[in-house]
Amino acid sequence: MTLPPPTAERTLKHVRSVQLGGYKRSDGCWDIEARLTDVKDHDYPLSSGLRKRGEAVHDMWLRVTIDARMGIVDAIASTDAMPYVGHCDRITPAYRQLIGLNLFHGFRTAVKTLFRSTRGCSHLSELAMFLPTAALQTFASDVPDNDDSGHKPYQLDRCHALESHSDAVRQYYPRWYRGQKPG
Repeated sequence: MTLPPPTAERTLKHVRSVQLGGYKRSDGCWDIEARLTDVKDHDYPLSSGLRKRGEAVHDMWLRVTIDARMGIVDAIASTDAMPYVGHCDRITPAYRQLIGLNLFHGFRTAVKTLFRSTRGCSHLSELAMFLPTAALQTFASDVPDNDDSGHKPYQLDRCHALESHSDAVRQYYPRWYRGQKPG
């Protein structure tokens, strides 16, 4: 289902695009890459200079390399377009601090702590928040959705549709169905 049509005429002013890619590496690790771009649909005057219509105001990248346990073994950030050249891009080395974190254990809290306020770039930190679910989807490419390994599938009890008491779990994962929700 798409959104219903807007109830008033409107003019496009801004487009933010976020792209994520997950890659299996030949060394047994995985790369998760995230890119954020901001583009205006009009000429956009900034204190640092005019950005022409369609020219990126922000074009930022963040890549983490993770092991099979979702531990970050490498991290790099890059800023290709920014409002304040020579200033915004100075923070990218700080994102090496992601090394040693685990995408599934306290990651988002750690990012908020490490890069709060002026300790990071709000755009790069926003990108970082997408990494855990992108990694999960990347790993899912290599694991059967309902293998019979004896381990509960990771996706169960992580969203409302796949709660152990749900009809979806009863239908698609009957082994893990737990009956009606108590109360």
